[in-house]
Amino acid sequence: MHTIMWYAVLVWFSASLLSQSLYLAFYREPYDAMVLLKTLGPIYYFVFLIEIVMWVTFFILGFSKMKSFKSRSAPEFVNSTTV
Repeated sequence: MHTIMWYAVLVWFSASLLSQSLYLAFYREPYDAMVLLKTLGPIYYFVFLIEIVMWVTFFILGFSKMKSFKSRSAPEFVNSTTV
């Protein structure tokens, strides 16, 4: 499941980057995301909710990845009295 979510975050981020760069290429200025989202009408709230869920997922996955990396790389200390 973690791999699929990382792919979803990567695709979402890449699509946002590509979208912004294409808009810049055509119109020579960055688009205002809030104006574009509000033109969607009531669907705007659903798209905004998806965006929030993707950010939260990104941070949760990143935090869990760092936590698991730290626990793997931390050296284990052996108590000398038990050896």
